[in-house]
Amino acid sequence: MTRFRLTVEFDGRPFMGWQRQAHGPTVQQAIEEAVARTTGETVVLHAAGRTDAGVHARAMTAHVDIAKDIAPFRLMEAINALIRPAPVAILGCEVVPDDWHARFSCLGRRYIYRIVNRRAPLTFEHGLAWRVANELDAQAMNDAAQRLVGLHDFTTFRSAHCQAESPVKTLDRLDVRRIDDVIEIEAAARSFLHHQVRSMVGCLMLVGQGRWSADDLSDALEAADRAELGLNAPPDGLYFVEARYPE
Repeated sequence: MTRFRLTVEFDGRPFMGWQRQAHGPTVQQAIEEAVARTTGETVVLHAAGRTDAGVHARAMTAHVDIAKDIAPFRLMEAINALIRPAPVAILGCEVVPDDWHARFSCLGRRYIYRIVNRRAPLTFEHGLAWRVANELDAQAMNDAAQRLVGLHDFTTFRSAHCQAESPVKTLDRLDVRRIDDVIEIEAAARSFLHHQVRSMVGCLMLVGQGRWSADDLSDALEAADRAELGLNAPPDGLYFVEARYPE
């Protein structure tokens, strides 16, 4: 068996998320079926993280074990040819050691959430960003975001369906920046709880509108109670952008 590392880009709009499930199409299923058609083998794809329905990826990392003798470039080209018209692309493919694992070898994950801050509706980016019509104060959002950085109990920002053993996580970075009418929120950590990024973004949006203060955000965090969450942002603007591994 040869273990291949894949770098995957996808538009999450047509999918029920990354992980294979019975009630709808998923990114994992689409890639596994393309690999099966290429190699004649039934395979299981492992990824650095899971994404919800409607969430996108610019560089998800995954791995797959294949018995067939096939070059990485040929495997990448075959998957890309067979997976069409699904909006999924393999950006890179390489052979890795047998003990390398897309999930368990990962040292950190990074997401970016995109808000388009304008009154006009979205056209080209419909489903690819969250449109917020009211003017947002990106500096206030960034200042408040720093209250969430570090080791905390993130129960307030955790989905009721989260399967993580503990709500305690270390958030390495949470930065907010404005580029014209686009506000980007960048989050980095070793791992995240289910809905954690979207929940943090929703509350930061309330800060940007002046409906919440930084102290309100701190109070919500310290409450460790999902009922104290201000808002859970939609999946549209969320992108998995990097999985970090040992050199």
